This record gives sequence, structure tokens and C-alpha cells, in this order.
Amino acid sequence: MNRFISLLAFAVLCQFATAQTPTLPTPKDHFGFAIGDDYQLATYTQTEAYFRKLATSDRVKLVEIGLTEEGRHQLMLIVTSPENHKKLDRYKEISTKLARAEGVSEEQARAMSAEGKAVVWIDGGLHATETVGASQLIETAYELITRTDPETLRILDKVVILITHANPDGQELVSSWYMREAKPEKRSLDNLPRLYQKYAGHDNNRDFFIMNMKETQNMGRQLFVEWIPQIMYNHHQSGPGGSVLAGPPYRDPFNYVFDPGMITGIDAVGAAMINRLNTENKPGYTRLGGSVFSTWYNGGLRTTTHFHNMIGLLTEIVGSPTPADIPLVPSRLIPNNNTPNPVLPQKWHYKQSIDYSLTLNYAVLDYAARNSDHLLYNIYRMGKNSIEKGSGDYWTPYPSRIEAISTVYKSKQKKDEKKPEANYQSSIMGGYGIPLKYYDSLFKVADKRDARGYIIPSDQADFPTAVKFINALIKTGIRVEIAKSDFIVGKKKYPAGSYIVKTNQAFRPHVIDMFEPQDHPNDFQYPGGPPVRPYDAAGWTLAYQMGVQFDRFLENFDGPFEQINYGELQNPKGSMDASATAGYILNAKTNNSFVAVNDLLKEGAEVYRLADGLSDKNGVNGAGTFYVPFSAKAKSILEKDATSLGLKINGVSKKPTDGLAKVSTQRIALWDAYGGSMSSGWVRWLMEQYHFNADIIYPKEIDAGDLRKKYDVIIFVTRGIPPVGKEVLDEWEANRKEPKPEEIPAEYHNAMGKITPERSIPALKKFLEAGGKIVTIGSSTNLAYHLGLPVKNAMTEIFNGQERNLPNDKYYVPGSLLRVHLDSTQNATWGMSNKTDVYFDNSPVFTLAPEAIIQGKVKPLAWFTEENPLRSGWAWGQSYLKGGVVAFEAPVGQGKLLAFGPEITFRAQSQGTFKLLFNELYFTDEQSRKISLELKK
Repeated sequence: MNRFISLLAFAVLCQFATAQTPTLPTPKDHFGFAIGDDYQLATYTQTEAYFRKLATSDRVKLVEIGLTEEGRHQLMLIVTSPENHKKLDRYKEISTKLARAEGVSEEQARAMSAEGKAVVWIDGGLHATETVGASQLIETAYELITRTDPETLRILDKVVILITHANPDGQELVSSWYMREAKPEKRSLDNLPRLYQKYAGHDNNRDFFIMNMKETQNMGRQLFVEWIPQIMYNHHQSGPGGSVLAGPPYRDPFNYVFDPGMITGIDAVGAAMINRLNTENKPGYTRLGGSVFSTWYNGGLRTTTHFHNMIGLLTEIVGSPTPADIPLVPSRLIPNNNTPNPVLPQKWHYKQSIDYSLTLNYAVLDYAARNSDHLLYNIYRMGKNSIEKGSGDYWTPYPSRIEAISTVYKSKQKKDEKKPEANYQSSIMGGYGIPLKYYDSLFKVADKRDARGYIIPSDQADFPTAVKFINALIKTGIRVEIAKSDFIVGKKKYPAGSYIVKTNQAFRPHVIDMFEPQDHPNDFQYPGGPPVRPYDAAGWTLAYQMGVQFDRFLENFDGPFEQINYGELQNPKGSMDASATAGYILNAKTNNSFVAVNDLLKEGAEVYRLADGLSDKNGVNGAGTFYVPFSAKAKSILEKDATSLGLKINGVSKKPTDGLAKVSTQRIALWDAYGGSMSSGWVRWLMEQYHFNADIIYPKEIDAGDLRKKYDVIIFVTRGIPPVGKEVLDEWEANRKEPKPEEIPAEYHNAMGKITPERSIPALKKFLEAGGKIVTIGSSTNLAYHLGLPVKNAMTEIFNGQERNLPNDKYYVPGSLLRVHLDSTQNATWGMSNKTDVYFDNSPVFTLAPEAIIQGKVKPLAWFTEENPLRSGWAWGQSYLKGGVVAFEAPVGQGKLLAFGPEITFRAQSQGTFKLLFNELYFTDEQSRKISLELKK
């Protein structure tokens, strides 16, 4: 009888659930094909329309989270039970309160964890050519909204699901490109004509700690301010060869600032994912060392959540609407801990990838439903742990510190020439450990503690850029305070408006990661062997990249501080001297000054630069300071920009005369290539943000010659100029596949072609000789070798009588931050100090011929002065760098070549080195300088 009553109740429940959900069209009804059908893809226009139909269900709330860079609506579907929708604001409040853990007692946390619902984020489509992501999102939404089976109903009851489209623009481009062919078998994702995110392309998954892109900002607000889910699941492609997918848990190293509960949380959910696949006879899941993915990096959609105590999940799955093959990789066929259940080689269809994705989503959601209270409590506990670490003395066990223990001990033993000290503690497996005094010598030293907080002074020269850094923290949910009046900490006085960021907050890992150096371990395949390349960057400390000045404090401090509301972006206060009679001064150290200068020039106002700077009652303005003569037009523009850009614009009562040179705009061209260069895309975004006008130039136009008639300066970002030497050139060419014109619509033919030594280099040389300027960044500094300039690669050695590049086991610097010395007296470095941090990724380093420097054939601008220039990340063999030049300029005929080895515009993050590019984008009238000197006489 009891069993009968239970079955009857369940039947009534299912009937009720069905009655409450209106009849919704299946994906096939709407799109004309089933999701997963071979040779079929949905566009975003079609997907948006379908999501709006699904939103008529009482299980769904559709939220427009913002506009994309191309102006489309970015959608998020909130899916849960109808009853939960009635209390959605309460569940959001519980989720955010527990994640921030501020003022929440243990008892309150337990109660809220029991009351609340787990929040799970599932996204798709970020990398638009990875089409499974967007497709599975459609199918997942439909299944969750229409199914009435017990598992789905339990999930809807216990979980709030945030189904989020990560790249609408990309889906529209890629799907339209694929479906343009009428014959299905001819459809292909190859040869996409431009980036699938307007500026960043694939790098849209590297933007999440600075959030420059609109899509990143939209998603970041939901993740870090509005909802703070306990689990986020980021779908990607493609799995390693011979497998179906790579998923959690991930390989070492993981970042040392993490709470261990986050790492083991990934393990737990990963186990649920692989277990479910195995029970459904879906083999081919690889994990741990079976793939390249780690949890070291910050900045990705998935990885930034790790620094916020979220269980961030990534899977990389195979699959394409065009059927493909699981290749035979013999080593993948042996079951091991990385791949317990190998997949056999076979033909792989799109529907299989969709089915796998649904299984994975349901595994995550089922885990969340069964552990809803645990997930809510655990994120609270991790947040509380962070608050406790930031409130007391704590020493993060970075690899360099641990290595130093052994180094100190070995040095002591060698010095004393004694047998190992007898008071070791025996380990469980036998053997002995180092005496604890060596631990105490490094981990109980007061000045090596982690910081309790940071102060960003409001009187620093480029405060608007410092505020951009503060806003990056605010966008990622960090608690920030502002000083309402002047205050003193220690012996230093700070002005009102300074910002304070303390580490006694739940997202302490992210705070530490943005201010402190990353300490990547020495990671080699085996002792003495080649290095294991990090998944992405090894070091990225944003405060360093942006050139932000801050003070670090090891003790707690207080003052007239007011907490800024979570998510409330800041606008620096500008000022303008209304009493100016002769004109205005703009500090060249401030990046936003270049915006104001461009606004002035576009309106026909006069602008000058002061080669020798200017000292007045307001202080010292260094070389390259901008001077704007007084006019009603200039005053109007600067009043507006002072407010919108946070500029402090001082006035002068007398026109400066020393070193005065008039500034005018240059005709700028920015290299790009068919399919789009991400590095070029980032610079294009920079040009727009800082109000420079720049045309895009493709190889065909370069090869046509007569460049000087159209342009004054051409910018080549990394990978623009090919290497010198047949062997390396052949390898470079092999990695740059060029489509055939007949395969590409005529509207894109102008973008085709490539830079070649035979045609492009002679055209560029003529451009320079005729008075043009070329700025090269990263590997495009190869142009110096093509031109035969007196420079050579500094990172070489003589081996068996032959010169070769230093091997990786001797010298290896993956993406990291290094400190370089600048000649700050040069026009190219105006606005910079004599030292700066640069983003360096095995970047070019040069040796300049001494006689060429003396003869003025080449001029060094930046170089390494230290044997240990590493600031953040990983640098093996960095002593080789000492004395190497990383930036120089050289005359070529009437023109000039600028070579910057480091990535001075890297992902629009390295704002501390933007000026190295900006300084080259103006024409300084030398005749005006001569006239000013004559007037002075």
C-alpha cells in the first residue's frame, strides 16, 4: 500500500509539473534540425529567438546581462523550479552572503546552507569555432526546462542553474560561415575570415581579471557580484588526440594562494563526471597528466573563479558538425590513472559530443542537487579561511621559499662538513627530515609574511590608470575602500581619495594574485630535461603590468575609510586650472593624457611637447610634457576631458619656449592578416580607447608599394614579420596556412596574402627610406634582421663551433614579468621612469654593435641591468639576460625603425608600457622647434 501511494504521488507530481510547463517547441521544431545532426549549426539569431520561446516556461527567467562588442543582447537563462523562482532573490542573497562570508557566524552559515539552493553556472560558445559549446547549451536548456523525470525534478528543486551564452557574436559569425555552403558535405569551419570576438578572438578567455571586453564584463558581473555560484562549468574544445575529452581534476601546478577546499572540490565533482560517463558506457575521459590543463593561471573564464573559491570546471571535448575521427594513439589505449576508460579509434559524429555534454552537465547538476548544503557551506568556509589568513600572520609556501630551506641547509652542512644533524624527525616511510629551525628561519620571519593590505595613493602621476586597476578588482567582486580624508599610516601621509584593499576578505586569493608576484615552480619533464610549458602565462601580476604605485603593509591599519559598494565602479576626480592665461599642461606620465591630446588635435587645437619638461609652482613635469596654448576651443575640450578622464590639468601664465615642438597626428596603419591577429585586435581596441585613428593594412597593400603616400607610421605586432633563415622561415610558413582565393568570398580577398622576404620587405624598406616610421613588437622585430641592421640575437651560444639558440634546459622564460632599465631621456620613452616591468614571453633580446651605437646607427632604449630581472612568473637561466637590449631605434634612410622585443601592448593589460607605442604615433614638427629657438634668441 505504501509503495502504491508513493507511486501515485509521483505520478500526480509529474502530471502537475507537465501541466505547469506550456508546450514548448523542440529544437528540431524551431531550427529545422535536431541539435547534434551532422552538418548543421544554429546561428545566434536563431538561438536567441529559441531562448526567448523557452523563457515562457515557469521554470525560466531570461536575463539580458548586457550588450556584446557588436551590439547583440547577451542572454542568461535562470532555470530552476517554479517554487524556487518565487524566492529567487533570497537564494541569490544566500549565495552571495555565504561566498563573501562577512559577518556570518558558523551557526548562521549552517542555517543558510540548509535554506539555500546551490547555484551552478553552465556556459558555452566562448571560443566560437568550438561549436559543441553553444550547441550543447541549447540542448541542455531544452532538456532541463521540459523533462519531468525524478532526477530533473530533484535538480530543479535543489539547484539554481545559470545557463549563459559566452559569445553571441562568435556564434553568429562561425555558424553563418559554416552554413553558407548549400551542399552539406562542403561545409567547413576552416578559413574563418576574421576574429570570432571583435577584438580579442581566442583571447576572450584571457580577459577575466581585467575585463576589458563587454562580454567579459557582462559575465563577470554575474559571476563575481550578482550570483557568485558555487560551481561554474566552462565548455571547450578539443580533447587530446586519442581521447574524447579532458576534464577535472587537472595537472600540477596549482596556484599556491588557493584554499585547498577549492582543489578538492574540483576533485569531487570531477569524480562524479567521469563516474557517470563510465556508467553510461561513454569512454575516453582523460584527466590529471593526461592533458595540458592546470589550475595555475588566472584570467580565464574558468580560472578566475578559482581565485574566488568557486569550483571552476573545464572540459575540452572533441566534435564538429562535420564528422571526424578519433585517431589511433597507441599510448592512449592503455588504461591508467589519467585515462581509466580509454576510447577506441572510430568515426565520431556531432550527436555523440552533444550526448557526452548532456551527461557531463547532468553529472554536475546531480552532484550539486545531492550536495547543495555542502556546497553552500564549503564556499563559506573557504571564504572564512581567507578572512582569517588576512587577519593574522600567514606565510604562503611558495616554491622559492621551500627551495630556500634546502639550499640553506645544504650550505650549512657543506660549510660545517659534518654528517647530517642527528635530531631529524623520522618520516613515516623511513628516512629523516631537515630540522625545524630551518623552517623557522624562513616561515617565521616577520618581514616575509603575506600582506594584510595595500594602499594605492591618489597623488601618483598616473592615478587614472590606478583607478582602472581598482575597477578591475571591483569588477571581480573584491572589497575596496576609499579614504574620505587625508590619513597617516606608519610615517607616511596619504591624501584623500586613496584606495585601500585589505586581504581579510573571502576572495583573498585574487587580491594576493593581483598585487603579488606569481612564483611558478621550476617544472621540467625530468631532471636536466626540457621544461614543461605552462598552460598559459607563468606570471601576470596586474598591478605590475599596469604600472600602479602601491604600498604594502604587513600589519593591520585603519583610517577614515569607507567601503565601496560591491560592483560600484570608480571615476577618478579630475581638475582644471580655470585661471590659466597662456595655456595648459598635460602630464605625459598619464595614459589618459593621450586621449585628451587626440581629442584636441581632431578639433584643430594646437598641442606641443616639451622635450626638457617644465618646472612650475605645481611641481616638475618631465620630458615629453604636453603644452596646450589657451583658446576657447582648447578650454572647452579639456574641461570635458578633465571630468571624464580624471585628468589634473594645470595652467601656465607664460608660454614655454625651451624644447618646444608642435605635435600633429600621423597617418597610422596597423598590420593584420586574413583570419585576424589577436595581438593586432588588442591594439585596434587600444587605438579606439585612446582615440587614435588607425587603418588596417594587409600584406597585399604592403606588397603594392608606395606606402609613404598613404601612411606615416606602420605598426607590426608579434607574428607579423617572418623570421630570417630558410629553416625557421619554412617552419613559420608551415604554421600559416593560406586559403585559396576560390574558397573565399570576394569581399575578403583584400585581406589575403602574407608578408614575404621577396616582396614585402623591399616595400617596407622603401617606406622607411622615404621618411616613414615602423614600430615592431615581439617577433616582428625580425624586420631589423631583414634590413641588415647592426644587431644580433643575444640569446645564443657557441656549440661544437656553431652558433645556436640557447636550449630550453639552459634558458627559458615563458610569459612572465621582467624588470628592464630605460633611457628615459629619449623621445620614445617620454613619460616613463628609468625602470619598468615588461611582459616577456621568450621575447627577442639583442646585442648591439658598440661601434654602431657610437656612430648613431642604432640607439638602445631598454635593456637588462640585473642578473635576476624576474618580477613575476618563471625565468630559468635568467642570468643570460644581463646586458641584453630589448628595445632600440635605428635610422633607415630618412625614416626610423622602432623595435620592442617585449609585448608592450599585451592583451591590453600591460598599461605601464602603452606609452612606448603612443609616443611613436605623433609627428613632432622640428621646424616648430627651430622657430621657438629663434624666438627665444
